Order: sequence, then structure tokens, then C-alpha cells
Amino acid sequence: MKLVNDQLAEPVRLIRPTDNGFLLLAAEAGRWGGPFPLPSRTRRRLVGRLGELATELARRDDVVEAAVFRAALRPPGEGAALLARAGVRPARYDLVVLIRTADVEVIDNVRVDDTYRAMVAEIHHAARHTYQLAAGNAARIADVDHTTDRWFLFNYFHCDSAETVYAAWEYTAGWFQRHTALPDSTLLAPRPGEPTDFSVVNHASWPALRTFLPSLLFRRSFRSFVLANFKANDVAAQPIIYRIYRRTAATGSSSRRP
Repeated sequence: MKLVNDQLAEPVRLIRPTDNGFLLLAAEAGRWGGPFPLPSRTRRRLVGRLGELATELARRDDVVEAAVFRAALRPPGEGAALLARAGVRPARYDLVVLIRTADVEVIDNVRVDDTYRAMVAEIHHAARHTYQLAAGNAARIADVDHTTDRWFLFNYFHCDSAETVYAAWEYTAGWFQRHTALPDSTLLAPRPGEPTDFSVVNHASWPALRTFLPSLLFRRSFRSFVLANFKANDVAAQPIIYRIYRRTAATGSSSRRP
């Protein structure tokens, strides 16, 4: 891995990866106006239906939780030209479903569930572009807290080398811990046989916009260190910030936000 502005690096504090499995369904159902998703009746209807199905799916014993997210904004990223050369469509997903399973071995069991298949069918019917991923956890700062009103990140990384993109994420994650007080992050790594357009997807959260957005917009080291290291190592980062619509845990507890 090529290192850029190494004097700005901060060591990241990680804990052991979780044994949970993850199923991610992402869809581009509406359109964007610059960094913001435009109002969309299609998205509104779809997210409501997916919320209902997520609640139903979470009744399975092998599902830990199921959460539905709506996009709020797209912060600065890196790698548009790299994606174009690789023939990979930029991530513009304005809604996401994330299902956490008891372990990676039960992922296929959940995938053949009628409720999960109904989710996939709803997304394919309504959305212009979709992305599906079955993943394990490659690294984590902490489990992402879906129980409170937070700002959630899904950052879609493309790189020809999975080892390089992981190294770039780990090398830059300490910067986020120091400058944005990043409390949690779970790196989702595709299982064998999964699509490779995005080498990993980073899922994280912050309690408030003010804890992270000013650093991404105004702190010079975000571009000279974080984005510069991605660019130097041919890593395309496509971050999108979401708000949670509904989260249902295995205990039966459910939360929904208008």
C-alpha cells in the first residue's frame, strides 16, 4: 500500500470482528439533486413496504435484526474516474435494507425465506438500480447502534485488491476516530461468490451531523490524507449518509421514524 502524508495517520482502535452475517439490499429508487435525494413517491412507498417486510423477517430465530434506511445526503468521496474505467456504476442508493444474521452460515437460509424474496422482488420492481450483498465482518470499531436517532454511513468501496482496500480503510479509520469522534464501524466483506463491484462496504454512524460533517467539508486533512490515500491506492470511496426508517430486533422490539 502506498502511504500519503503519513504524519497525519492515527492508529485505529479495533475490537475482534463479529461472527454475525449480513445481507445488504440497496436500491436507487428516486433521483438526486446534487448531494441530496429529491422527494420521491416511489421511494416513500417502497421504504414503507420494506419496513413491513423487515419486521416480519426479524421474527426468524436466525435473524438478529433487520433495519431499513433512507438516504439523507452524499458527502465528498473519491474515485469517479476509477469507477468509470472499471465499468462500475457509482453508488447512488437512496434506500438500504441491512439484515444481521446469527452467523454467516445461516445467510443462505435467510435468502430463501419467502419474506426475504418478497423484499428482493419489491426492490427489483420499483428501483432503477439495485445492489445485493451477503457479507461477513472483516473488521470493526464497534457494532453500529441502530437503536437511537443517528446519522448512518454506508460507504461503498471499489478496488481491484481486497487486501488493499482493507489496508486503506484501516489506515484512515483512525483519522475518523480522532477528528469526527467516530463511535462505531463495521466493515462488511463480500462472501465468496458475491458481486465484486464493491470490494467492501463500511457501515458506521454518528449521533449528530456536527460531529462529522464539518470535518468532511472543511478540514484540509480529509482531502490531503483520507481522500489522497484512497486515490494513491486506486480505491474508489462512495459514501452515502442515511437516516433509519425502521429497525426490528430479534426480541420483537421495533422502532420507526416518520
